[in-house]
Amino acid sequence: MSSNTIHDSKRVFKIASIPGDGIGTEITSAAIEVLQKLAFIEGKFSFEFNHFDWSSENYVKRGWYMPEDGMDQLKKNDAIYFGAVGWPNVPDHISLWGLILPIRNSLNQYVNVRPTRILRGITPPLAKCGPKDLDWVIVRENSEGEYAGHGGTTHGHSSHAVATEVSIFTRVGIERIMRFAFETAKSRPRRKLTMVTKSNAQRHGMVLWDSVFAEVAKEYPDVQWDKMLVDAMTVRMTLQPQTLDTIVATNLHADILSDLAAALSGSIGIAPSSNLDPTRQNPSMFEPIHGSAPDIAGKGIANPVGAFWSAAEMVRWLGMEEAADALMKAIENVTEAGIRTKDLHGSSDTKAVTGAVCKELESVLGSK
Repeated sequence: MSSNTIHDSKRVFKIASIPGDGIGTEITSAAIEVLQKLAFIEGKFSFEFNHFDWSSENYVKRGWYMPEDGMDQLKKNDAIYFGAVGWPNVPDHISLWGLILPIRNSLNQYVNVRPTRILRGITPPLAKCGPKDLDWVIVRENSEGEYAGHGGTTHGHSSHAVATEVSIFTRVGIERIMRFAFETAKSRPRRKLTMVTKSNAQRHGMVLWDSVFAEVAKEYPDVQWDKMLVDAMTVRMTLQPQTLDTIVATNLHADILSDLAAALSGSIGIAPSSNLDPTRQNPSMFEPIHGSAPDIAGKGIANPVGAFWSAAEMVRWLGMEEAADALMKAIENVTEAGIRTKDLHGSSDTKAVTGAVCKELESVLGSK
């Protein structure tokens, strides 16, 4: 991992930018504009962006997403900012396994953190749900489980094809994600953790998941915890959101639940995520969760809030907490002022929201 350099006593962070596909290119451009504005006004740090055009369009032309030395190139940076990957002319399993999953696995990004809350000015779909009722952090195991990539297909071109998808759960993998989840819960005011499982039906890997959780829980007597089956968890998230705080789940379960969480908070367009290597030996990666959205790509109407929130999480991870707080305040000032895209029942486009956040940063940081 690169060490940030010093120029005129200012910290310089090297960021690998991977815009990817569809609206990924649009929201990445918007996020970079906001980040550069933030750094300029703050004055204590700056960003050097290294752009990597590892898109599906190029995959079709050349047959690969990343070059052979792609990981080595990424390791020279302090963090990675990722837009989105996926396009209709490339099967989703190829784009996913050709780009983002290898990055997560090779760079030891075994934690995926997805915060969810109702931002000021946004009306959630649940009529009785207010900002204090929905303020969650979903901790997703990001390296194994259902996305381990183990399995195969036999007789694939025949009428008796057999395909297997093997979920991998290791004691080491479970223990480290549980410990991260407990530490996260411990750092939050409510000190509450809900563990999601499906051990009634998945009687091997999920039973080990439960068992290791129970062991780690003994080390955190100051954290209140409970556990839910994943299907029942969807009901609780919808009908009793105020009973939840920090949530830990497997790769697949947390992937699904975090999309539900985003919808419950107003729109998948506002949801951020962080792919973290807690050892900090490799750069971590930050991305909105909304995907490439081919149906609206190129129209300039994509919601950049998830991209901005992800950027704020990156700034926080790099140690600039006050700047991250300022960016989040600017974002919420803009959403509260009604400058929102169509998915949030507004009439603004990507450019207008981006410009409004940049302008608001001047006000927020000017009033420190």
